[in-house]
Amino acid sequence: MPWRAGPGERADPYHVWLSEIMLQQTTVATVGPYFRKFLSLFPTVAALAAAPEERVMAAWAGLGYYARARNLHRCAQAVTARGGFPDTEEELRTLPGIGSYTARAVAAIAFDRPGVPVDGNVERVCSRLFAIEAPLPASRPRLAEAAARLGEDPAARAHPSDFAQALFDLGATICTPRRPACALCPWRSPCRARAAGTAEELPRKLPRAARPDRHGTAFLLLDDENRLLLRRRPPRGLLGGMSELPGTPWREAPWTAEEAQAFAPAATAPWQEAGDVRHVFTHFALTLRIRAARLPGGLPSAAGGAFLCPLDALENEALPTLMRRAVATGLAALGDA
Repeated sequence: MPWRAGPGERADPYHVWLSEIMLQQTTVATVGPYFRKFLSLFPTVAALAAAPEERVMAAWAGLGYYARARNLHRCAQAVTARGGFPDTEEELRTLPGIGSYTARAVAAIAFDRPGVPVDGNVERVCSRLFAIEAPLPASRPRLAEAAARLGEDPAARAHPSDFAQALFDLGATICTPRRPACALCPWRSPCRARAAGTAEELPRKLPRAARPDRHGTAFLLLDDENRLLLRRRPPRGLLGGMSELPGTPWREAPWTAEEAQAFAPAATAPWQEAGDVRHVFTHFALTLRIRAARLPGGLPSAAGGAFLCPLDALENEALPTLMRRAVATGLAALGDA
């Protein structure tokens, strides 16, 4: 993990904080390349604070949960203004985008402050070690209490940074969601779930409600100079501040071609059906129908947040994964993939 300090080294608070924000709702395997890219673009928290927000959003594109990127930028500015990261959980929580878990993780890992940050791995370890049968999320207070008890051990208090990271790693590599390697676990003897034969069943979770479906239509429009018409989403809300293809709102019922046409950026363009892109968000699943066209003679004037982007500059544009797939689908239909 590129954010980990080497043996005998002190963890860099910037690296710890950046990795913790990136790892929210995202896997370690996904975060690694983004973390390295961020450090190459913004090697210090001051460099991140000084960067334009559009550049930060473009570097974040593909990681999802884009409010994290906006808060990351605001937090970097706040940290730079105060001369560095505070070293206590209480002070860290006053910074933009830093909640209880992140504050405790940065305080423990970067500053060796006592306290056990409780992520999904730690919840799983505690639920099995103490055989907590109540399902998530209702069991979270009990799991937090159990983690705090582990943190009271003299060895944990003597080395909070090592203990927190070791607990993360225990859950990630030994006490795994499926087929935990109980025979290799250093806590196999006191583990109540192992003794009861229920380790793989814990933590219990309530069934998830089915995600509702939403539908939309997006329009990919190219001019003779291979420039693509894009627009910027509002700064707040889902995919806030990111770039997108113009199109319809997203709603429960599918759009007919005639309904969607009212939102087309050029009514007379020779639109063709390019295909559908399906994307699953946290609270709903979206089916986005892509219509594509070339418009000889130039695109309509950019207005209402719309702008022209050359195809060879798309890589540096703040396009979320959904829109990158939509663009690829549209370009393939036009023979420009």
